Amino acid sequence: MYAPSTTVDQVTVVGGGITESSNVDRSKNTAVIAPPFGSNESYLPGSGTVLIPQYSSDAGGETSASGTVYYPPAEGTVDGSANVTTNNSQTQFTLPDGLYYSDGSLGTLKIPTLGLKVKVYESESLESLAKGAGHFKSTSCWDGNIGLAAHNRGVANHFGKIHTLDEGDEITYTTKLGTRTYEVFYVGQIKETDFSRLGRSSENMITLITCVRNVPEMRWCVQAREIS
Repeated sequence: MYAPSTTVDQVTVVGGGITESSNVDRSKNTAVIAPPFGSNESYLPGSGTVLIPQYSSDAGGETSASGTVYYPPAEGTVDGSANVTTNNSQTQFTLPDGLYYSDGSLGTLKIPTLGLKVKVYESESLESLAKGAGHFKSTSCWDGNIGLAAHNRGVANHFGKIHTLDEGDEITYTTKLGTRTYEVFYVGQIKETDFSRLGRSSENMITLITCVRNVPEMRWCVQAREIS
């Protein structure tokens, strides 16, 4: 009554010089949490963790009934030696929805070689790390690459000995979706600012990260692939 209808108007994209329909959804339904800085996915349009899970397909991926979001792969690999992302398959990402236990944990991590059994909580916050291991919110909760962090000293020094693991050592992770066993293939130090090993993957793997004692600019990193 006060102005012409805008449902069929054309909108000019600033700087682009192209037009598109004005009814494109630009609300919070399409918002995503950006992937880790410097990762392959940070250069992939539409990548990131969807804020509204039911709209995950709008963010460039397709959601399965189990809550796993499948994204088109990024170019190249996350790391030449890790070779975890290829151009011929889709990367996988599972949201935490419906995976929480009554105590607030997401799962349980076990490393038999170290005699370690610790519960995993969402986010790498100090609160989560005080209770157990913390799950990097930017990484998958089940399918693909699961990123976990924990302290390496103090009362909750759950990852204090992960740097002593050897290739071939086994790691198990249990959630409401089941239990998976992984085999260690990488143990090494990475820079504090290096998030490349937390990138999405087309294979099921788990990445453990903790501080290097007295070397604040470095981190210990352990990666393991699911045993087929």
